[in-house]
Amino acid sequence: MIQLIADSGSTKVDWRALMPDGTVKSIHTEGINPVFQTAEHIIELFRTKLLPELGENVGDVFFYGAGVLSDEIQQTLSNCFRAVFPKAVCHAASDVLAAARALCGHNAGIACIMGTGSNTCFYDGREVVRNVRAGGFILGDEASGGVLGKKLVSDFIKGLLPKEIEDEFVKRYNLDYPKIVEKVYKQPLPSRFLASFSPFINEFRSHPHIDNLLRSSFEEFFTRNIYSYDYRNYDVNLVGSIAYYYEDILKEVAASKGVRIGKILKTPIEGLVEYHKNII
Repeated sequence: MIQLIADSGSTKVDWRALMPDGTVKSIHTEGINPVFQTAEHIIELFRTKLLPELGENVGDVFFYGAGVLSDEIQQTLSNCFRAVFPKAVCHAASDVLAAARALCGHNAGIACIMGTGSNTCFYDGREVVRNVRAGGFILGDEASGGVLGKKLVSDFIKGLLPKEIEDEFVKRYNLDYPKIVEKVYKQPLPSRFLASFSPFINEFRSHPHIDNLLRSSFEEFFTRNIYSYDYRNYDVNLVGSIAYYYEDILKEVAASKGVRIGKILKTPIEGLVEYHKNII
């Protein structure tokens, strides 16, 4: 039987299939978030993107994802997998546990996500034992791609961006206030839309306005999240595109806040493969 591991965010899913012959197959699909997407949509994605690659011989599925928040959602995911892979046994868990297992393995530590969304936890080497609620991109998600994009777009609609950045934003995205409101308040997955501006922010990272946006966001992340853990005795480990691409600024801000940075990974999937190989 094939063992399937998934790291799912709102933007994309990294899949690794541990094949019976010992090889590992990589598959990439669009993001899955059961809070915002219907079971029908998820089943169709499995049927069109995974089934042709794997066939029906899928056994254990370890699905780690944003939005896996309740037993009901875990059951929904199990039903979706079994609709396409009749022999599948789905073990669904949060993306926070995925980050912890990828970053810390079987050791205790502080593990964080800093990608499209953000989240943090303290991990005892087996399970997440403490979690400061993320809050999502409206109520929390400090320093996530979604929140960085929200701050950029907010500055744009209020006329606070420096002219050279504003001109390039208009030229590149052809967005105005009504279009932005439509995408954020009426269309699905607004955090994905807002996080899509992360590459633009990275291009202008040396500009004082964007540098301040980044540093103030990272300060909020540490103050509102990491200070709630025993950060003086444990390194802070992070996974996600924002942590990876802004590692230099992140470490500078961390040092100024008295926080030690440990491991930084772009994605958790390879760490998850190693974790599950070690417990087979």
